[in-house]
Amino acid sequence: MVSALYVVLGALFLIKFSLDVVRLRRLYRVTHGDGGFYELQVAIRIHGNSVETIPIAVLLLVMMEMNGADIWMLHLVGLFFFLGRYLHCYGMRTSTLLWRKNGMIITLLSLVAMILLNLVFLPWDLVLTLH
Repeated sequence: MVSALYVVLGALFLIKFSLDVVRLRRLYRVTHGDGGFYELQVAIRIHGNSVETIPIAVLLLVMMEMNGADIWMLHLVGLFFFLGRYLHCYGMRTSTLLWRKNGMIITLLSLVAMILLNLVFLPWDLVLTLH
């Protein structure tokens, strides 16, 4: 399954961002919240934004593959999605609005593409049957 590659990539992103939060919590000795440290606030939001988008994206990719979408389509939307996530993270860490904004645009466009491709490849004959 091609989508498994992107599920693994998503898990690696989430682990990396989680470890960043843990590292900063230890550095600043903060057990709850952000302790008012900007760097920790950013790391928490990077992790949170990823937790909010990666699970639905990989689920959409798995469904696309199960519904028979072409492999190149999976790679195209999967790579664009993770490129968007990376750019967003980079933009947040460097406080560069252009990278952050473009990262979110790419992320959202790839999610919309996954939704549309799922609708195209959905087995409508099975969905609309009464049996």
